[in-house]
Amino acid sequence: MTDCCSAPGLMPLEQGLEKLCQEITTVTETEAVILDNALDRILAQSVISPVNVPSHNNSAMDGYALRLGDLANADTLPLAGQSLAGHPFQGEMPAGHCVRIMTGASVPDGADTVIMQEQVNVTDHGIQFLNKPNKTGSNIRLAGEDIPEGCEVFTAGHKVRAQDLGLLASLGVPEVNVYRRIKVALFSTGDELKLPGQSLGPGDIYDSNRFALKAMLKRLGADILDLGLIADDPDALRQAFSEADCQADVVITSGGVSVGDADFVKDILQEMGRMSFWKLAIKPGKPFAFGRLPNSWFIGLPGNPVSATVTFQQLATPALMHLMGARQAELQTIQAICKTPLKKGPGRREFQRGILSTGDNGQMEVVTTGSQGSGVMRSMGLANCYIVLPEEQGNVAEGEQVTVQLFNHLLMN
Repeated sequence: MTDCCSAPGLMPLEQGLEKLCQEITTVTETEAVILDNALDRILAQSVISPVNVPSHNNSAMDGYALRLGDLANADTLPLAGQSLAGHPFQGEMPAGHCVRIMTGASVPDGADTVIMQEQVNVTDHGIQFLNKPNKTGSNIRLAGEDIPEGCEVFTAGHKVRAQDLGLLASLGVPEVNVYRRIKVALFSTGDELKLPGQSLGPGDIYDSNRFALKAMLKRLGADILDLGLIADDPDALRQAFSEADCQADVVITSGGVSVGDADFVKDILQEMGRMSFWKLAIKPGKPFAFGRLPNSWFIGLPGNPVSATVTFQQLATPALMHLMGARQAELQTIQAICKTPLKKGPGRREFQRGILSTGDNGQMEVVTTGSQGSGVMRSMGLANCYIVLPEEQGNVAEGEQVTVQLFNHLLMN
């Protein structure tokens, strides 16, 4: 059996990821943004609660607030007033009395229990309590019970979600400190590429990579400098590299990093900067390149559409998240029964496209999307997961258990 590392120049996936995140450093520039502009931004510092949540002892029920001890020798108490949300009972509740209280309203000073309204009778002599709790504190939410003042609510590196904005607003936090957005320059290379809507000549194909990559970059929260299509011409590529390097934190290309006569990207990278590594022991996506330009990082994705998508998700995404200061979230994996046989030669880790579902017996099952060629983009469109086959794995028989990696938000709604 062939070891992936025995093939000259092929680096294991984990080693490539480690090298990416070792070399790339998180941006240092930060800015304060109001909550309306904070969605999907990365926190540059922890958020500490300036207040207690709830800010005061309040009722969890519509009912009546009282001192439980006052029911020791009586079942009926006169009503001293009411406490409504935003309109609390003023002063201390008189001994031997109760206060009508609504959900969320402040518990009056002196009260230690709330009894829900379904457990009382309203009489001419006051409020008759039909059931007496065994201990004080019933139906009262204490100040700071949810979030105490001084508590760390979010740590640096957290990506702000919609629900987080509501929580931040509930703390009275008007703005948060976030890392600046990273800027990514993107272009596709190849004389054969045409834009959708243009006519195809002999040997031409449409540029699909840039559209998929831009969509994923948007979901990551990057600002995008789209330089379009660049011909397989050294001078044109140098100009594109120079423009991108001056304006972006990262330059991402698709195509031009293989071994063809017209694949100039690697040569120009080494001319203008340096190549850190090239070629990984994965399939699809072996011709993945990473390096450094004078002012920016370089990520060279393969030209085949599936290879570009897979390597962007598996390698470029963790690198970009590290650059933007975001905490890394591992892609979710589960075990499933493979319902179709899979062809696999040992030597490289494979990310075959699959469709995961729940079988009649409740067990997770996965089937292949069909042809796994690196140019078959339909295999990505049909899939909801990758079937991840390790380097040493050979063919997979129907009924074998396999590891499945679920598509995340980059590829799924």
